[in-house]
Amino acid sequence: MIQRDLLYEESAVSARAQTETKFYMFFLVLAIVCFVLAGIVAFFSTSFIPGILADEELTTMGKVFNVGFLIFLILAFLGSGFAFWLIRKKFNVSYDYTFVEDELRITKVFNGRSRKYFATISADSVLRIGWCEKPSFQDVMRGLSGKPRFLTPNKTPAEDKSFVYVLVGGSLGKTLYILECRQILLEYLVRSAGINKLERE
Repeated sequence: MIQRDLLYEESAVSARAQTETKFYMFFLVLAIVCFVLAGIVAFFSTSFIPGILADEELTTMGKVFNVGFLIFLILAFLGSGFAFWLIRKKFNVSYDYTFVEDELRITKVFNGRSRKYFATISADSVLRIGWCEKPSFQDVMRGLSGKPRFLTPNKTPAEDKSFVYVLVGGSLGKTLYILECRQILLEYLVRSAGINKLERE
Protein backbone atom coordinates (compact mmCIF):
# COMPACT_ATOMS: atom_id res chain seq x y z
CA MET A 1 0.00 0.00 0.00
CA ILE A 2 1.32 3.48 -0.91
CA GLN A 3 1.98 5.84 1.96
CA ARG A 4 1.04 9.44 1.28
CA ASP A 5 3.99 10.91 3.12
CA LEU A 6 6.48 9.29 0.75
CA LEU A 7 8.26 11.27 -1.97
CA TYR A 8 7.98 10.00 -5.53
CA GLU A 9 9.70 11.51 -8.57
CA GLU A 10 9.83 10.74 -12.26
CA SER A 11 10.39 12.61 -15.51
CA ALA A 12 8.90 12.84 -18.98
CA VAL A 13 11.99 13.14 -21.16
CA SER A 14 11.94 13.87 -24.87
CA ALA A 15 12.43 10.81 -27.05
CA ARG A 16 14.38 13.10 -29.42
CA ALA A 17 16.61 14.54 -26.70
CA GLN A 18 19.90 13.77 -28.47
CA THR A 19 18.84 15.52 -31.70
CA GLU A 20 17.10 18.39 -29.94
CA THR A 21 20.18 19.08 -27.81
CA LYS A 22 22.02 19.95 -31.03
CA PHE A 23 19.26 22.38 -32.06
CA TYR A 24 19.28 23.88 -28.57
CA MET A 25 23.04 24.51 -28.76
CA PHE A 26 22.78 25.81 -32.35
CA PHE A 27 20.30 28.54 -31.41
CA LEU A 28 22.22 29.28 -28.21
CA VAL A 29 25.39 29.92 -30.24
CA LEU A 30 23.44 32.09 -32.70
CA ALA A 31 22.06 34.14 -29.81
CA ILE A 32 25.51 34.66 -28.30
CA VAL A 33 26.97 35.67 -31.68
CA CYS A 34 24.20 38.23 -32.17
CA PHE A 35 24.73 39.70 -28.70
CA VAL A 36 28.49 39.93 -29.30
CA LEU A 37 27.95 41.64 -32.68
CA ALA A 38 25.53 44.09 -31.07
CA GLY A 39 28.18 44.88 -28.45
CA ILE A 40 30.88 45.37 -31.10
CA VAL A 41 28.72 47.71 -33.20
CA ALA A 42 27.69 49.65 -30.07
CA PHE A 43 31.34 49.97 -29.00
CA PHE A 44 32.52 51.32 -32.35
CA SER A 45 29.45 53.54 -32.64
CA THR A 46 30.76 55.61 -29.73
CA SER A 47 33.59 56.64 -32.05
CA PHE A 48 31.71 56.70 -35.34
CA ILE A 49 28.69 58.77 -34.29
CA PRO A 50 30.66 61.86 -33.10
CA GLY A 51 32.63 61.72 -36.35
CA ILE A 52 29.47 61.46 -38.42
CA LEU A 53 27.87 64.40 -36.62
CA ALA A 54 31.03 66.50 -37.04
CA ASP A 55 31.41 65.72 -40.75
CA GLU A 56 30.61 68.99 -42.53
CA GLU A 57 30.41 67.31 -45.93
CA LEU A 58 27.35 65.31 -44.89
CA THR A 59 23.90 66.81 -45.10
CA THR A 60 21.55 66.63 -42.15
CA MET A 61 19.69 63.79 -43.82
CA GLY A 62 22.97 61.98 -44.46
CA LYS A 63 23.93 62.27 -40.78
CA VAL A 64 20.51 61.03 -39.67
CA PHE A 65 20.72 58.11 -42.11
CA ASN A 66 24.19 57.02 -40.99
CA VAL A 67 23.42 57.31 -37.26
CA GLY A 68 20.07 55.61 -37.79
CA PHE A 69 21.75 52.76 -39.67
CA LEU A 70 24.14 52.12 -36.76
CA ILE A 71 21.25 52.16 -34.28
CA PHE A 72 19.30 49.83 -36.57
CA LEU A 73 22.20 47.36 -36.67
CA ILE A 74 22.45 47.32 -32.87
CA LEU A 75 18.71 46.79 -32.45
CA ALA A 76 18.62 44.18 -35.21
CA PHE A 77 21.40 42.13 -33.60
CA LEU A 78 19.82 42.49 -30.15
CA GLY A 79 16.38 41.51 -31.45
CA SER A 80 17.77 38.50 -33.32
CA GLY A 81 19.74 37.49 -30.23
CA PHE A 82 16.66 37.56 -27.99
CA ALA A 83 14.63 35.67 -30.63
CA PHE A 84 17.24 32.90 -30.89
CA TRP A 85 17.52 32.86 -27.07
CA LEU A 86 13.78 32.17 -26.79
CA ILE A 87 13.64 29.72 -29.71
CA ARG A 88 16.28 27.51 -28.10
CA LYS A 89 13.90 26.80 -25.21
CA LYS A 90 11.54 24.99 -27.56
CA PHE A 91 14.07 22.20 -27.96
CA ASN A 92 14.99 19.39 -25.55
CA VAL A 93 12.26 20.21 -23.06
CA SER A 94 11.36 17.71 -20.35
CA TYR A 95 9.08 17.69 -17.30
CA ASP A 96 9.81 16.57 -13.77
CA TYR A 97 6.91 15.25 -11.68
CA THR A 98 7.31 15.30 -7.91
CA PHE A 99 4.54 13.84 -5.77
CA VAL A 100 4.66 14.69 -2.07
CA GLU A 101 2.09 15.48 0.62
CA ASP A 102 -0.91 14.91 -1.67
CA GLU A 103 0.47 17.34 -4.27
CA LEU A 104 1.91 16.80 -7.70
CA ARG A 105 4.49 19.47 -8.46
CA ILE A 106 5.56 19.92 -12.08
CA THR A 107 8.80 21.54 -13.18
CA LYS A 108 9.74 22.35 -16.75
CA VAL A 109 13.37 21.51 -17.58
CA PHE A 110 15.30 23.05 -20.47
CA ASN A 111 18.19 21.05 -21.96
CA GLY A 112 18.48 19.03 -18.75
CA ARG A 113 19.81 21.99 -16.77
CA SER A 114 17.66 25.07 -16.45
CA ARG A 115 14.52 24.46 -14.40
CA LYS A 116 11.31 26.49 -14.16
CA TYR A 117 8.31 25.86 -11.92
CA PHE A 118 5.26 25.05 -14.05
CA ALA A 119 2.30 23.99 -11.91
CA THR A 120 1.08 22.28 -8.74
CA ILE A 121 -1.87 19.89 -8.74
CA SER A 122 -3.36 19.36 -5.28
CA ALA A 123 -5.39 16.23 -4.61
CA ASP A 124 -8.45 18.15 -3.41
CA SER A 125 -8.65 20.10 -6.71
CA VAL A 126 -8.75 16.98 -8.92
CA LEU A 127 -12.12 16.37 -10.59
CA ARG A 128 -11.33 13.45 -12.89
CA ILE A 129 -8.40 11.18 -13.73
CA GLY A 130 -8.11 8.74 -16.61
CA TRP A 131 -6.18 7.41 -19.55
CA CYS A 132 -6.06 9.44 -22.75
CA GLU A 133 -6.83 6.42 -24.93
CA LYS A 134 -10.14 5.84 -23.13
CA PRO A 135 -13.46 7.30 -24.40
CA SER A 136 -13.79 9.36 -21.20
CA PHE A 137 -10.95 11.57 -22.43
CA GLN A 138 -13.03 12.73 -25.40
CA ASP A 139 -15.92 13.49 -23.05
CA VAL A 140 -13.66 15.67 -20.92
CA MET A 141 -12.30 17.42 -24.00
CA ARG A 142 -15.78 18.29 -25.25
CA GLY A 143 -16.64 19.92 -21.95
CA LEU A 144 -13.44 21.95 -21.80
CA SER A 145 -13.44 25.63 -22.75
CA GLY A 146 -9.66 26.03 -23.07
CA LYS A 147 -6.87 23.87 -24.48
CA PRO A 148 -5.28 21.03 -22.48
CA ARG A 149 -1.84 21.66 -21.00
CA PHE A 150 0.60 19.00 -22.16
CA LEU A 151 3.18 18.14 -19.50
CA THR A 152 5.17 15.95 -21.84
CA PRO A 153 7.36 16.70 -24.88
CA ASN A 154 6.37 13.47 -26.65
CA LYS A 155 3.56 12.61 -29.05
CA THR A 156 3.56 8.96 -27.98
CA PRO A 157 4.35 7.63 -24.49
CA ALA A 158 7.53 5.73 -23.66
CA GLU A 159 7.35 1.94 -23.53
CA ASP A 160 6.71 1.71 -19.78
CA LYS A 161 4.45 4.78 -19.55
CA SER A 162 0.97 5.97 -20.49
CA PHE A 163 -0.66 9.29 -21.30
CA VAL A 164 -2.88 10.18 -18.37
CA TYR A 165 -5.27 13.12 -18.10
CA VAL A 166 -5.99 15.00 -14.89
CA LEU A 167 -8.92 17.43 -14.84
CA VAL A 168 -8.47 20.10 -12.17
CA GLY A 169 -10.98 22.65 -10.93
CA GLY A 170 -10.09 26.05 -9.53
CA SER A 171 -11.24 29.63 -9.10
CA LEU A 172 -10.44 30.36 -12.76
CA GLY A 173 -12.29 27.33 -14.08
CA LYS A 174 -11.23 23.87 -15.20
CA THR A 175 -7.77 22.94 -16.46
CA LEU A 176 -6.88 19.68 -18.19
CA TYR A 177 -3.33 18.38 -17.73
CA ILE A 178 -1.80 15.59 -19.83
CA LEU A 179 0.94 13.56 -18.12
CA GLU A 180 3.28 10.88 -19.46
CA CYS A 181 3.83 8.69 -16.44
CA ARG A 182 4.24 5.20 -15.03
CA GLN A 183 1.50 3.28 -13.27
CA ILE A 184 2.86 4.12 -9.81
CA LEU A 185 2.38 7.87 -10.27
CA LEU A 186 -1.19 7.26 -11.39
CA GLU A 187 -1.73 5.24 -8.22
CA TYR A 188 -0.44 8.12 -6.09
CA LEU A 189 -2.86 10.51 -7.76
CA VAL A 190 -5.85 8.18 -7.46
CA ARG A 191 -5.22 7.26 -3.82
CA SER A 192 -4.84 10.93 -2.87
CA ALA A 193 -7.72 12.33 -4.93
CA GLY A 194 -10.04 9.38 -4.28
CA ILE A 195 -10.77 6.20 -6.22
CA ASN A 196 -14.11 7.69 -7.32
CA LYS A 197 -12.21 10.26 -9.44
CA LEU A 198 -10.72 7.54 -11.69
CA GLU A 199 -12.51 7.05 -15.02
CA ARG A 200 -12.09 3.44 -16.15
CA GLU A 201 -13.94 3.73 -19.48
